[in-house]
Amino acid sequence: MKLFKSFKSVKTTLFAASLVLSSPLAIADTHFLIPGGPGGGWDTTARGIGEGLVKSGIENNASFQNMSGGGGGRAIAYLIESGTKKGDILMVNSTPIVLRALSGRIPYSYRDLTPVASMIADYGAFVVRNDSPFKTWEDVITSIKEDPSSVKVAGGSARGSMDHLVAAQAVKAAGIDGRRLRYIPYDAGGKAKAGLLSGEVNLLSTGLSEALEVANGGQARILAVTSGELLPDYPKIPTLKSLGYDMEFVNWRGLFAAPNLPLEKLAQYTKKLRELQSTPEWEAVRARNGWLNLFQEKDEFIKSLEAQEVQLRAVMEELGFIRTLP
Repeated sequence: MKLFKSFKSVKTTLFAASLVLSSPLAIADTHFLIPGGPGGGWDTTARGIGEGLVKSGIENNASFQNMSGGGGGRAIAYLIESGTKKGDILMVNSTPIVLRALSGRIPYSYRDLTPVASMIADYGAFVVRNDSPFKTWEDVITSIKEDPSSVKVAGGSARGSMDHLVAAQAVKAAGIDGRRLRYIPYDAGGKAKAGLLSGEVNLLSTGLSEALEVANGGQARILAVTSGELLPDYPKIPTLKSLGYDMEFVNWRGLFAAPNLPLEKLAQYTKKLRELQSTPEWEAVRARNGWLNLFQEKDEFIKSLEAQEVQLRAVMEELGFIRTLP
C-alpha cells in the first residue's frame, strides 16, 4: 500500500496551518520516498525534514510516499529505475541499507545510488508497555538469563537487521549470547509498536524517536537508550552505559538520490539541506524527536558509510548473522 501525501506552505496569515494535505497529483518541490510503512524511523525522518524545509520557507511544499517491501529493496529499485525522470526524489535511509546489503537481503547497496547527505543520528531504545512487569533494564536481563524464550523482542525489520542487531548487542553486553534472543520481526516500526501495545511481545527494540512517540502518548515506558551519555533533552532516560553495560550504538539517517544525479542538482539539494541546519524550525523537529544533528555532505557521508560497512561486517560475523569471510 502506498501512502502519498503532500505538504504545502500558505501565506503568513495562515502560518499555523502551513503544513496541509494536498492532492496526490500536486507537484512538489521535493518528493520524499520512504522505504517502509508509516510510523517507523524512516517515515518520521522524511516527514521531519520535509516539515523543516517547508516551515522554514526553504521549500514551498514537499510530498511523501511510503513504499514498503523487500527490506527496503523495493524503494531502492524504484529509485534506480525512475532515475531523475519523475522529478526531484530523495529517498531516506539509514544503517539498514548497509546491514541488508552485507547480509544479502537486498541486491543493492549505497553504491548503487547517489548519497546526498546524512542528516541526523538516532539512538536505539528499549520500550515496554506501562503495565509491563519489567520496571528496569536489569529486570529484562534477569528474565532473559533465566529463560531466553520468555522475553519476546519486537523490531520493525527482519532478523539480522538493525533492530535485531542492536538488541543482540545489548544483551551480549550483559553476558548473554545474542543469538539466543527471541526476536519477532514486523514490517515497519508502526506495526512493531502495535505488537508491543497489543501484548504480542514484551519488549520493543526501536529508534529513540519512535520510542518517544509511543512513550509520550502515555502507553509505554523507555527502559534504556544506546547513547554514550545521558541525553540533554531527556536526562531521565538511562543509557546502557550508565547502567554498567559497555554498549552504545548510533544510527545515522540520511538522504539518497538516483544514480548519475547531475552535479548541479546535487549542489541544489546540498545547499537547501545545509541551510536547513541553522533554522529554528529544524531545531524544533530535532529536539522533539531526540535526534542528534549529523549533517555530512556527499564526500564525508561516503567515507562514513565505508567505515560503518567494515565495522558492521565484523559485528555481524561475530553474532553469526553472516558468514566469516575466508
